[in-house]
Amino acid sequence: MIKEVCVENFTNVPLMIERGADRIELNNDLSVGGTTPSFGVIKKTVEYAHKHDVPVIVMIRPRGGNFVYSEDELEIMINDIQICSLLGVDGVTFGCLTREKHLDKRAMNRLLSVAHAGDLEVVMHMAFDELTNAEQKEAIDWLSQNRVKRILTYGGPLNQPISHTLDHLKEVVKQAKNKIEILPGGGITKVNVNKIVEQIKIKQVHGTKLLG
Repeated sequence: MIKEVCVENFTNVPLMIERGADRIELNNDLSVGGTTPSFGVIKKTVEYAHKHDVPVIVMIRPRGGNFVYSEDELEIMINDIQICSLLGVDGVTFGCLTREKHLDKRAMNRLLSVAHAGDLEVVMHMAFDELTNAEQKEAIDWLSQNRVKRILTYGGPLNQPISHTLDHLKEVVKQAKNKIEILPGGGITKVNVNKIVEQIKIKQVHGTKLLG
């Protein structure tokens, strides 16, 4: 089982790797759900993690709030993706929605082309959870066809306990089989991780408290 640990800045990266993190998702400001960390933080984290053979995924999000981005914000995100590629990052995670909360395929395509040109793997983050169930099904097909590696999903609203979202997570895993990886996250801890893995039948998990 791959344990992807979500961290804020470099501070806890050495400790999480020491405790057995298999992959790092690097953020700034987790109080708003994570934003893009600074150049210096990315550089230091990649240098340290790669010495220990741990891949690094960087959050591409210019601010907290919704996932509807202006032209200026998309340009910022494109620049940040290019910086990540130059710094040797393994992958980036992002998600773009329209004001009507549909997948913004035009914005996604722009970011995807830059990420793939920089040889970065791409993860669709929890913006996925704001889509309707029917749109999630369609998004799984679209994302897999557009070379997105995996989807990070909670399976429902973050204010619900993960025990309430397990049935939907199972359905998403079933829909995604042989198409795209599903990475459950949000509410998964050191205490409940084994039970959740067993119930959903997945091989990777994401969280801030997976390793204590």
